[in-house]
Amino acid sequence: MLELWNLWDPTTVKNATRDLAFADEFISAKLVENVVDYDVSDAVVVNLGPSPMVTGTEHPAIVPAWKSTWLKGGRIKSAERAALIKVVKATNLGGAQFRGWDWLGNRIRSFPRDTPLFISAQDEIGQVRVDPRVFTNETAESIAEQTFTLKLNLWWSPGDTDCFIHNEHPFLEVHTQIHGLGRMQKFAERDQLTLYEDVVMPIGYSHDPFCRVTGYNQWTYPWHRYYADTDSVWLAVELHP
Repeated sequence: MLELWNLWDPTTVKNATRDLAFADEFISAKLVENVVDYDVSDAVVVNLGPSPMVTGTEHPAIVPAWKSTWLKGGRIKSAERAALIKVVKATNLGGAQFRGWDWLGNRIRSFPRDTPLFISAQDEIGQVRVDPRVFTNETAESIAEQTFTLKLNLWWSPGDTDCFIHNEHPFLEVHTQIHGLGRMQKFAERDQLTLYEDVVMPIGYSHDPFCRVTGYNQWTYPWHRYYADTDSVWLAVELHP
């Protein structure tokens, strides 16, 4: 049966809502578009657009582009797009690989065989226009907007997991902590002893982009990794050219 949200025009319908591809009995995950006065009982709310999100009622607050917050009985006053994600069942959450999540080693042959890092299904959200240098905070003035395809997926790892030092991505990305506690880390070399920045990721936090733009559809990343201090679920927000 055709889902009703497929018939909605997201340019005109307020609070158009659908489940994200990785929603299941363990994780509530929704996409809301053209958000106006949308009440949130308990979820990490991620601003999936280049414009500020406004939250609150008597005391409105700003969630900047590509940032996030944890609302509990709160309200989104306005936003272009938002993801609302919450782990609703933590017991046996680590059985993600039995629910269709893929071990990263199945996709990258060089990935360490003993690293328990699992990726959910990916959801293609739609198109977004943004200047890459505005996204990376290299400039505040938008002078070279281009169209990107916005994609989301979740990651899961148990506590004390080194999620692999790397520096290559064919897209722009940021991450948001959904469950547990982790860190995004930068290294001078592909060696954990060369750590030079340690960004703590509590629930509801989105880090600043690590990459820098070097040309049209070209960017560089430092050596970096995610490290799971506890059992963790985090969101990857990817902008593909």
